[in-house]
Parts: sequence; C-alpha cells; structure tokens
Amino acid sequence: MSKNPIPATTLTDAARQFTRAFNENDLDGVMAWFAEDSVYDQFDGAQARGLDAIRQAFEPQFAGAFGAMKFIEEDLFVDADERKAMISWACSIETKQGTASWRGLDLLCFNVRMRITRKSTYAKAKILNLETAG
Repeated sequence: MSKNPIPATTLTDAARQFTRAFNENDLDGVMAWFAEDSVYDQFDGAQARGLDAIRQAFEPQFAGAFGAMKFIEEDLFVDADERKAMISWACSIETKQGTASWRGLDLLCFNVRMRITRKSTYAKAKILNLETAG
C-alpha cells in the first residue's frame, strides 16, 4: 500500500486524458504526462527509458507512419493505493489499404505528482505487424 494514494477519480480522469491525447494525435500532450525517468514497455517487448527515448518510440505513430490510429476505451480499473490505472482498448488504424484493428491495454503507474513513471502496453492480435503504411 502506498503512503500517498491518489483518489480513484483523479486516476480515472488522468488515464482518459492521456488516451485522449493519443486520439488527438498530440505527441506533446502525451509526453507531458511522463516523468523524467519514465519507462515505456512496448507491446513488442522493446523498452524505452527516459523522455527522449519514449518520444522517439512514439514519433512514427504520431507522424502517421502506420496510418491514423484511434483508441476506444473498453474498460478502466484503478488502484488508488498503488497509484495505478489499467485501461483496455480497441485500437483501429485507417490506412490506404483499409481498416485494421486489435485489442490491448495499458498499465499506467503514476508518481505523487501525477506523472507516469511506467507505461506497459499489451496487445492481443493474431498478427500485429506495424509496418509503415503505404
């Protein structure tokens, strides 16, 4: 149990605002949520540590390299004592070849200043191959 819990409503709002920044294709808005020493565990097992590495990991997505992506919330759980939120989503990608989608979730860990210290992404798909959209 954390010595500094965060109210559940605050965590819920934060997870939704963070996801909204993705859906608005706002890389600066997404990055504003991360703490300096954050870790991003990507769906493919790669790990980005620190703000520069995390931004670099996200840049192709926000530049539209995979197509236009949207995350639709399916479920959201929070643990106020541990300052964690888990948001499950369906992701759709619009490309010139059509629409693709998969399901996944993000586990978000927050510090007492409401900055994300770890984002762990898990994806569920038969084949999840994010190559640059042609």
